[in-house]
Amino acid sequence: MKAKLTNILFYSFGLFMLTVVLPGVKITGGIPTFIIGGIVLSLMFLIIKPILNIITLPLNFITLGSFSFFINVIILYLLTIFIPSISINPFTFSGLKFAGFIVPKLYINTFFSFVLASLLLSLIFTFLTWLIKK
Repeated sequence: MKAKLTNILFYSFGLFMLTVVLPGVKITGGIPTFIIGGIVLSLMFLIIKPILNIITLPLNFITLGSFSFFINVIILYLLTIFIPSISINPFTFSGLKFAGFIVPKLYINTFFSFVLASLLLSLIFTFLTWLIKK
């Protein structure tokens, strides 16, 4: 029970951090929406992810496991369908200049918005679980 509660809190915090970091992620409704989103996301990772892993086993085998990342994207897309107050929209990255490196202004479409949001959510969740085990 404690592990499930920490997963819910970590996913809720991860959704909050997505709204802070990515301009395309919009969550309306305040703290209850973050908590409901964390509950639904943890249930989806608990129930739907193993089913999708079994269904996509041949693709995971062919791509040496790299297709499992897109399962997270699918789950995040399903979250936006189940909870309409959570939306991920396309956005424009304004560019970056740092230490002589220049990243130009980029338009991120809806698919890559989901991919980027899934990547960041996975990184946040992994960091928080690593932090609590230390």
